[in-house]
Amino acid sequence: MLNFSANLSMLYQQVSFMERFGLAAKDGFKAVEFLFPYDFSKEDIKNEISKQHLKIVLHNLPAGDWAKGERGIACLPDRVDEFKEGVQKAIDYAKTLGVAQVNCLAGIKPEHLDRALAESTLVSNLRYASNELEKAGINLLLEPINNYDIPHFLVNSTMKGIEIIDAVNSSNLFLQYDIYHAQRMEGELAGNINKYFSRIKHIQIADNPGRNEPGTGEINYAFLFSLLQKMNYQGWIGCEYKPAADTTAGLGWITSLNK
Repeated sequence: MLNFSANLSMLYQQVSFMERFGLAAKDGFKAVEFLFPYDFSKEDIKNEISKQHLKIVLHNLPAGDWAKGERGIACLPDRVDEFKEGVQKAIDYAKTLGVAQVNCLAGIKPEHLDRALAESTLVSNLRYASNELEKAGINLLLEPINNYDIPHFLVNSTMKGIEIIDAVNSSNLFLQYDIYHAQRMEGELAGNINKYFSRIKHIQIADNPGRNEPGTGEINYAFLFSLLQKMNYQGWIGCEYKPAADTTAGLGWITSLNK
C-alpha cells in the first residue's frame, strides 16, 4: 500500500497551524507536510508532532514574502544572500524536526529579468543548497509548478525541472513530482513517472480541474496508484488538495482508489 501524508497547508485551513496536527492524526494520517514552519517555534512543533505521534516528511525552503505574492526567491540574482540564509534556517528547523527532505520553490521570473540569468542564478543557488543540505543528511527537492496557477513561475514542467537538476549536477538534488501541476502543464503522467522514477523522491496529488481530492476530476488516480505500487514506490505522497467540502468526509478516496 502507498503512504499518504497530510498537507497541513491545504487540508485543514479552517483552524490555526498548531491545531492542524491533531486533526491530521485524528483522520488517521501518520505523516504530515506543509509549506513553511518558520513563523512558529521549532520546539513547539516538535512537541506537537511527538504528542500526536506524527512524522514531518517535507517542508519548503523560505520562499520570500508569501503574503505579498512571492513564490520563491531562488532565481532572483539580488536575493542570493537571503536565499543562503534561508537554507541555513531550513537546515536548523529540519534537523530539530527530523525532516529528511526540503523542497525549493524556484520563484516567479520578473518581466525585466533575463531568463538565462534567472536560470543560472537558480542553478548556482541549488548547488549551494544541495551541498549544505547534504552535509546535514537532508535531501533537496525541486518542484515544477504550472503557469496557470502561478504565471511566470520559472520551473513549470517536468522537463524543465530535470534540465535544471542536470545543470546543478548534484547527487543530492531530486524531483518533487506534483501530479496536479504536471497534468495542467503537460499530461503524460505515467510516461514521465516511468521515465524519471529514479529521480523522484516525493509526489504530491490533487485532481484537475478544481484541485480537489482524487476522484473528483479527470486524472485516473486508481491507475496511477496501481502503477506506483507496481514500481514499488517507497516515498510519501502528499495530499496537497483543496477539499471539495469537508476534509474528513472526503478522505474515502484513500481506500477506494488505493487498492
